[in-house]
Amino acid sequence: MYFSDYHVHSHFSDDCSESMEAMVKKAIELGLRELAFTDHVDFDYPDPNFPFLIDYDRYTEEFNAMKERYKGSIELLLGVEIGMQPHVYSDIEALVSKYPFDFIIGSVHAADRMDFCSPDFFIGKTQYEAYMRYFENVLENVKLYSAMFDVLGHKDLIVRYGGFDSTDVDWLYFDEIIDEILKVLIKNGRGIELNTSGFRYGLERPHPHPYILERYKNLGGEIITLGSDAHTAGHICADFDFAYSMLKDYGFKSICSFKSRKHSFIEIP
Repeated sequence: MYFSDYHVHSHFSDDCSESMEAMVKKAIELGLRELAFTDHVDFDYPDPNFPFLIDYDRYTEEFNAMKERYKGSIELLLGVEIGMQPHVYSDIEALVSKYPFDFIIGSVHAADRMDFCSPDFFIGKTQYEAYMRYFENVLENVKLYSAMFDVLGHKDLIVRYGGFDSTDVDWLYFDEIIDEILKVLIKNGRGIELNTSGFRYGLERPHPHPYILERYKNLGGEIITLGSDAHTAGHICADFDFAYSMLKDYGFKSICSFKSRKHSFIEIP
């Protein structure tokens, strides 16, 4: 039995057409106790076809209607997945301060004002140079946005992109910057997520890579959530059996639950 899914999208995200209610019904069918809606907001996203901006008054109105309708069947959490870029800090700050979010994922979907779906970010870079530049952006943003998010989303997202022959890199090459990112998170009381969408992108594993998960644990990291990054109801809790086993294998005994951006620990089922 699954406890929660802390990374779920709805039709309020530009890359998703599923209704909130469809997501809620599927979560109840799966026996979840908690479901966190974390729709995208990426101010100044480089791809004009995906503005990733939300009418948050409508978003909270529909969320509150779902929360009331299914009260007693499931606990719904008001969340958001913010796209962290240094130049949109004031926009994110205004959003976070305006709405009563339970949970915030901080993600890096673009670097140097270029999105990863476009080849522009990778032009003139080797695979290792591109990945390093991504991690440099992640480090800059987790420092800048330290009070604006609760967990860092899909920490090695970059491996999905670039068209390289393999994502099987020598992770020790990035050990210093990966450790620096993780140490900043731990020092600031922030966590990471284990995001199972990697399976859907052909990685045969969740995000982040097991090397990063192990480093986080060894450095003293405890705050961790589990999310499917579902954009359809059928993907809620996808590959969670694998994820639960993986967490236990690396020494995690609990996952986190959030309310009003305060975490508590729940024993892994």
